[in-house]
Amino acid sequence: MENNNLSNEEKALWKKAKRRAMFKKQLFTYLIINVFLWLIWAFSSDQSTTMGFPWPAFVSLGWGIGLAFSFYSAYVSSGDDMTEKEFQKLKNKQ
Repeated sequence: MENNNLSNEEKALWKKAKRRAMFKKQLFTYLIINVFLWLIWAFSSDQSTTMGFPWPAFVSLGWGIGLAFSFYSAYVSSGDDMTEKEFQKLKNKQ
């Protein structure tokens, strides 16, 4: 879709839609890879030598933190909204 013919409001919505679509792709990839890693750990680790330490937890936690930031950016907050609020605040001080 061409962004040239869109109004500023439509461009902002398009940008938000792209962030949300990207988050959904990231979430799907996260789930598939993590399920795969946890299955590898469950079926291949020798519980007696590694004391059953779940090494995929490092991947899940680290990647999950990044995914949480992506979720926040896509669904909770928009940097454009924050910029607009700051602009209005500065404008009202003058």
